[in-house]
Amino acid sequence: MNTPQTVSEWLNYMGSIHVSAIDMGLDRVLPVAQALGVLKDNLPQRPYVFTVAGTNGKGSTTALIGDICTQAGYKTALYQSPHLINFNERIKVNGVQIDDELLIKAFGECEKARTDCQVSLSFFEMTTLSAFWIFKELKCDVWVLEIGLGGRLDVVNVIDPDIGVITNIGIDHIDWLGDDREKIGAEKAGIIRDNIPVIYGERDMPQSVAQTIYDKNAKCYHYGKDFIYQLHNNTHWTYANEAVTLHLPKPNIALINAVNAISAILASELDISMDDIKNGLSHVKLAGRFDKRMINNKQWIFDVGHNTHGMQFLMDLFVPFWQNIKDTCPTAKLHFIFSMLADKDIDDVLALINTFNLPINTWHIAKIDNVRALAVNQLYTKIITHLPKSTIYTYDSITKATEGVEMQADCEDVILCFGSFHTIAESMMALGLTHNPRTL
Repeated sequence: MNTPQTVSEWLNYMGSIHVSAIDMGLDRVLPVAQALGVLKDNLPQRPYVFTVAGTNGKGSTTALIGDICTQAGYKTALYQSPHLINFNERIKVNGVQIDDELLIKAFGECEKARTDCQVSLSFFEMTTLSAFWIFKELKCDVWVLEIGLGGRLDVVNVIDPDIGVITNIGIDHIDWLGDDREKIGAEKAGIIRDNIPVIYGERDMPQSVAQTIYDKNAKCYHYGKDFIYQLHNNTHWTYANEAVTLHLPKPNIALINAVNAISAILASELDISMDDIKNGLSHVKLAGRFDKRMINNKQWIFDVGHNTHGMQFLMDLFVPFWQNIKDTCPTAKLHFIFSMLADKDIDDVLALINTFNLPINTWHIAKIDNVRALAVNQLYTKIITHLPKSTIYTYDSITKATEGVEMQADCEDVILCFGSFHTIAESMMALGLTHNPRTL
């Protein structure tokens, strides 16, 4: 083969060398990780590792942990997936995206290790191991790692965490993880190691998670039992556990994700001050998570919510926001740009939206540019079934849908773009948006 020369060429190549995009299991991954020298026992400088699993909230939780550690002066690696626009968004050190030159070098090292080991790796396995190689080369003090899918068999799980976080357990990826919370919980609990602290971020814990915590003799910090929070107003809230009560500024992420991140920080062995936590909360921002932007004098909100857990989070934030808009501008109208992948629980998502009794609204829908996307006629049928009073416009692409909204929406209207990472990315690209990596 001709060696790829650009990030795009490498990504295309790595997407073509394995039989499937998703291939769960660590047997093929471990020898390559060993050859790259990224396993913790092989590293000359052993990092402190946070691993975050869960159905929703992983991105916000990892982002805040990373920001707090950076504020505290630690050289902090952050690995997240997927990305919205640029692949480099997945790999950051001290909040700054990795540049193309280092990324290309990492891909080359990973490919050499893979071929020397004579194994085939999936796109996600290759890119994740490349990220770990970068963190090793840059001698990062702290690694904050987001699980891609599940936990037990995800490539991220080759790295032993010092602290495990499970944000919540919802029904998603049923073809890979199982069709109930007990099965899915068992997979996500696979990140737990012997005797480590574990943060569990919702009140209802599946028995499978509790059993793994018991079997591993892990120290569990359970939301609602060991830590809680209370929102006081639009700017301040309180976090409390048995040892401390913290009065904190409200961040630009869902508070439950902030609570889980802070619990992980407090359970860690790192030297982190109250000011570091407050500065991290003030700084953290994650593109595509209740991401409010004024574009062409119109209020846009982008959110990657694509299952019932994610939609509940989104609606809990959006409904009071929308009510405030209506109180100040009664003539404001609501526009949705929406599309989803076919393997998601679209009926459950739409049924949940219906429970919030939003006003008659306008939907702008199109098929996502992805092989797993639901066809636009099927999207239409599902929306009209669950929300029969809706006005629905169909388009050939999300780009066209975005252009359609821009033409129809008035300056006082609100545009909510949601349903998938792909939906958000295609709409953002149609609007010409780029990200400042220092603010994500």
